[in-house]
Amino acid sequence: MATTQKVVTHLWFDKDAEEAAKFYTSLLPNSEILSVTEFDRSRNLSGVVFTLAGQEYRALNAGPTYKLSPAVSIWVKCDDQKELDRIWEAILKNGGKEQACGWIEDKWGLSWQVHPAALDAMISDPDEAKRNRVLQAVWGMIKIDLPALEAAYRGAAA
Repeated sequence: MATTQKVVTHLWFDKDAEEAAKFYTSLLPNSEILSVTEFDRSRNLSGVVFTLAGQEYRALNAGPTYKLSPAVSIWVKCDDQKELDRIWEAILKNGGKEQACGWIEDKWGLSWQVHPAALDAMISDPDEAKRNRVLQAVWGMIKIDLPALEAAYRGAAA
């Protein structure tokens, strides 16, 4: 059963789309596998429909013609540092590779941006000095550290 969402992100996998979807749905509440369809067994062509935090996604096993790249990423707005750490560590322990500035690539090559929801307000603050301090802090991080961002926002040492 698919959602009634009009626009859906579609991800192309060489293989393991269902395994990836199962992992992804384990990361966020209100996430589930909606359907798995085998289109052509001889070509390992299959698809999976799933939701992440209520948002529908589709994934396709279709061979090595195309690869995932950081040009497309999943941005997760975390409520707090605990949630951010949990998601980050789960991706890392499942074969992920840390990048920079809150980016992490999962073992299938999909990039994730795992950030605190508070970051949006900080980087859109009308005070340019606050924005710049926060951005400088983010650029120096691998995994985002919310207390350090809050300190940079206030102009205090972390």
